[in-house]
Amino acid sequence: MNNILITSIGRRVSLAKFFKNELKSIFPNAKVYGSDMNPRLSAACRVADGSFTMPKASDNNYIALLIEKCTNLGISLIIPTIDPSLLPLSQHKKLLKKNGITVVVPDEDFVAKCRDKRMIHDFFESKGVNVAEEYCKNTFQLPLYIKPYDGSSSIDNFVIKNKDELTEYHYENKKLMFLEYLDHDLYDEFTCDLYYTKNGHLRCAVPRQRLYVRAGEVNKGITKKNELVPFIKKQLGHLDGIRGCLTVQFFMHKETKDIYGIEVNPRFGGGYPLTHSAGANYVKWILQEYLLGEELTGYFDDWKEDLLMLRYDGEVLVHGYKD
Repeated sequence: MNNILITSIGRRVSLAKFFKNELKSIFPNAKVYGSDMNPRLSAACRVADGSFTMPKASDNNYIALLIEKCTNLGISLIIPTIDPSLLPLSQHKKLLKKNGITVVVPDEDFVAKCRDKRMIHDFFESKGVNVAEEYCKNTFQLPLYIKPYDGSSSIDNFVIKNKDELTEYHYENKKLMFLEYLDHDLYDEFTCDLYYTKNGHLRCAVPRQRLYVRAGEVNKGITKKNELVPFIKKQLGHLDGIRGCLTVQFFMHKETKDIYGIEVNPRFGGGYPLTHSAGANYVKWILQEYLLGEELTGYFDDWKEDLLMLRYDGEVLVHGYKD
């Protein structure tokens, strides 16, 4: 029962390979499975040791089907990868555990905060982290940044520099937040991969500067050992109910070094391969904690700075495929 499942694995080929390499170095016969709505057309499912179809996490039968699949395949550890699955997995964590399945996800209340950017702003402020000011829709300052409080992948994000760019949609959509605009000419944007132990202790923080973003996911990035590292250690050094990989977005002023928290995703992000390649092996730490029962102590800072990642589209070829 040392098999692993990466849910909604989609295009996450690198993540699948990382888990396969690390898992088989400990348990040579163990397998990494991937689930997806259409595994036959998922590149990462093809790279995994096995795969199976799963419905959306909002489906009423999702958890029951997940338990059935994991039980049949000897899967004892689940690694979620997309936001919509995090809350149901967290809500049913005890039920999964009763069936011999551990899911690496924070507690339910924190996951709920991460799905609501208004609540995560409150979280940041409670930890002494600045956030962009939120305006009322009838009193705001230009330029303006608009985004939905529950959005992802940069969908429905707008930069408004002139008032005539605003439409009825912006005013009437209750999900859209009117926020202070943090200009990229003044601020550098970072995604930080944080690892928290089972006990909520910060073990590592790797800032990745986002040089170019495509569809909300970093396409070109570089690791930086800058002011963010001691700031994160001080403000976010221990978080109750948090475990595994946290992907946290910050803006830092290029001159004053003022830091603003933007959002939190309690899962592996699309840019994690850069952190992994820099030497911060969160995959190995998960296996040590959750499969081997080891206690991780101390802070890890021995990762490479100024490692540049340039992502590109690769191919997974399937011979003899018939629809």
